[in-house]
Amino acid sequence: MRRGLAVVLCASAPAWAQETKPEEPLSEVIDVVGKVPDPEPMDRASQRDPSSVVTVISVEERGGTARDTVDILATSPGVSVQDSGGYGQSKSLVVRGASSNGTLVLLDGIPLNGAGGHTDLSRIPLALAREFEVMRGSAGARYGSGGLGGVVNIVTRCPGDTVSLSGELSYGSWNTATGWLAATAPLLDSELLLLLHGGTSSGDFPYPFDPTPTFPDDAPESRRRDNNDARGLGALLRLRHRLAPGVVVDAMAEGALDGRGLAGTAQNPVADARQSNRRGVLSLRLLGSLAGGIQLSARAHLRQEHLKLSGGPVAQRGEQSLLAGGAEVEGRMPLGRAHVLSLTSSVGREGLTTEGEPTGTTPHTSWLRASVMAMDDVSLFDGDLHVTPSVRLERVGRYTLLSPKVGARMSLPARLEVRANVGQTHRAPSLMELYVRQGTLLPNPDLRPERAISADVALAHRTEHSLVSVGGFHTLYEDLIAYEAYPPFAAKPSNFSSASVSGLEVDMEARPTSFLSGSLAYTFLLSRNLRDDPRYYLRDLPHRPRHTLSARVALGPSWLTGRAELRAQSSQFRNRTGELVLPGRALLHAGLSSTVGRRPALTFSLDFKNLLDAHVEDFDGYPLPGRTVLASVAMTLDLSPTPVRKDPPP
Repeated sequence: MRRGLAVVLCASAPAWAQETKPEEPLSEVIDVVGKVPDPEPMDRASQRDPSSVVTVISVEERGGTARDTVDILATSPGVSVQDSGGYGQSKSLVVRGASSNGTLVLLDGIPLNGAGGHTDLSRIPLALAREFEVMRGSAGARYGSGGLGGVVNIVTRCPGDTVSLSGELSYGSWNTATGWLAATAPLLDSELLLLLHGGTSSGDFPYPFDPTPTFPDDAPESRRRDNNDARGLGALLRLRHRLAPGVVVDAMAEGALDGRGLAGTAQNPVADARQSNRRGVLSLRLLGSLAGGIQLSARAHLRQEHLKLSGGPVAQRGEQSLLAGGAEVEGRMPLGRAHVLSLTSSVGREGLTTEGEPTGTTPHTSWLRASVMAMDDVSLFDGDLHVTPSVRLERVGRYTLLSPKVGARMSLPARLEVRANVGQTHRAPSLMELYVRQGTLLPNPDLRPERAISADVALAHRTEHSLVSVGGFHTLYEDLIAYEAYPPFAAKPSNFSSASVSGLEVDMEARPTSFLSGSLAYTFLLSRNLRDDPRYYLRDLPHRPRHTLSARVALGPSWLTGRAELRAQSSQFRNRTGELVLPGRALLHAGLSSTVGRRPALTFSLDFKNLLDAHVEDFDGYPLPGRTVLASVAMTLDLSPTPVRKDPPP
């Protein structure tokens, strides 16, 4: 990464999954110095699902402007954020109207969804990532159970064959300090990456509170959010070794420790509730590119997560440990000039152990997961049309799931392209929903898997300096899992009939000059509850805003770049009856950056989040931070010797 943390000259880099073509024979892809290029990881969206609309967001191009993972993912169309307030507090995504546990989150292709089915993105620091792939739509055929609304793949930083250092330190409001340091180097004919990261925040921001809401003329009082601190640290180690021309072994180890206070709501604050987490991920992958365009991938992975809740109400205390692992073999092979066949087989096991309170119906639950998948990329009309049928048969515990899909992509004149998909995907109930009591939340072992039947179509125009895509989608959700009151003082998950979600997505990017760039992502979402109950029938689903907008512009050379960003969403319901409403919001962010020097290159940034100090709440009524100021300095240094230019012989 030679530019490291250079000042961004564009916003996120939206891109569609590129067309996948049969590989050329090995003898034809050897470069001029006799080296065979490393094979592309087969879990990349462009290969796994070539017909889907995928937004690829580069962290390097965002520079030091984004402060956490959600900051970047919120710039993708089809995505809305659920944020519980400040650094280190819970953050999750809603993609195309699916609940947060209906979005798969992967780390280099390894699922990170927890025992409850969702992923807390506050625990995935931005420092780990090189780029994000946001695939929207039915993903069951390629990624398995859980991808009802879409999939987010976090692509980690790469090892390097040069000696380099890079890092960043930032400090700002509420004593928020974060930092990371990364080093790459060659090691015994291998390439190495070591990254360390950490952060802390007191989170004690002020907010207005109205103690007498029934008296509209009373002025609100100022309160401070207590027990909202967070801290964490972690590391990433990657090692890449070439066994032979076109054959690579990639090993990864990632781990993190973090903890935070659980402040409660503004109406019912909690002074002593705490949450602590541990995570460890191990992966070993073998990639090979063979003659005739054949690609092979074999991987084994193991993930362990431990969660501890202390303080607060006794019924909400306890510990749980999740251990998940498996192996996967995948291959791609051209069949003549018109077909590229992909086959995948995987097997794994997931186990959950609970201790203390809450206790499960059994202290230990586990199940096996196994699947087989086949996909054919059929090229027609000299490659102008690709049709991609795929199907996955999956066994998750006692559930058997079938996820078929058909996609197509067509190249049109004037640099236009059309993509369309129709498919079915499922989400099996999680171990916690089935078997584990969580305080006042009861399990239900009779739950059925959720199912989504979806269709989408999009038209895009792309040039060297711009991208415009407009698309629509419709999804029918069946057997949705939701919690309902269960007398006397508990809630229990149950399956409900169905719901529909339709929408429009607009994705635009322009870079007319090297000094000016901008991007816009807009989503219109129309959700309908189809349950046969007059109280809920045809009402909007809660936590799904109809309008979501992210717009960004950057102006200036690298030595002084200014940027502004608008994040807006419309009001949304907080319950199914529509009685509780979360007001709409519009947040303005702004910043300045300056990059000086080359060896090392230093980038100084000053960022203002929520510049107009708007007072807003999250989906549970938690107050969110007001105006926040962050200052940072980033560094990148390539320690490899500068090559000496030699004149050619006479």
